[in-house]
Amino acid sequence: MSFPRVLLTVGFISLFHSAFSAAQHRSYLRITSQEFTTLPLDIVIQAVGSLFAVMWGVMCIAGNLREIQAAAELNNSTWETQMNLPSFYIFNHRQKALSSEYVQSSGKGDLENPE
Repeated sequence: MSFPRVLLTVGFISLFHSAFSAAQHRSYLRITSQEFTTLPLDIVIQAVGSLFAVMWGVMCIAGNLREIQAAAELNNSTWETQMNLPSFYIFNHRQKALSSEYVQSSGKGDLENPE
């Protein structure tokens, strides 16, 4: 096993131990009817140190980071397909009034049924 894996394992065990110590301290305060104000300094230091050890171990094990290409799907498409928004299509507009075959309807309900 490599050093980062050992550090990660020890960090997780230490983090679990600090969480267990915090719970045990809280139950001790309940049994003795004392008010909970803060955790003891040794538990806080152990928790923070364990957290940093786990983070460093994970970063070393994960390896090199790669760039996320947000536009990877859009690289192969053309401009016409990128701007294709069917929800903005309008078929009932004033252009049909310029047609020589256009017949004006009598009411608003007949817009799609030219006579």
